[in-house]
Amino acid sequence: MTDPTGKLRLDKWLWAARFFKTRSLAKAAIEGGKVQLDGHRVKVSREIAVGDVLKIRQGWDEKIVRVAALSDQRRGAPEAQQLYEETADSVARREAEAAARKAAGGMIERPERRPTKKQRRQIHRFRELGD
Repeated sequence: MTDPTGKLRLDKWLWAARFFKTRSLAKAAIEGGKVQLDGHRVKVSREIAVGDVLKIRQGWDEKIVRVAALSDQRRGAPEAQQLYEETADSVARREAEAAARKAAGGMIERPERRPTKKQRRQIHRFRELGD
């Protein structure tokens, strides 16, 4: 499970730790600035080592994890979770933000039913005029 060299490419580790489904998605996230190493943007080929701290943004969630082990093989979720440790502060912040989003969900006014075919056509025409 552990890489004998002590270093591994960041995109490969993110894929093996199951943060992203494919290495190309991991690469896109790194290039988009959604993954930071010790608070700095990094390149895809950056080598990481045990003990590095990563900030990973996925959708609404932002996780701060410490690299606990290196692996270049993608395995099951229980084994992948052993590759990192999420900080307690990160877990608490994510849970608080999720609770806030859930509470704010009641504030959003949702339509009672789906639009009819006529209404969908009107929506499509309106969007085409905006372009």
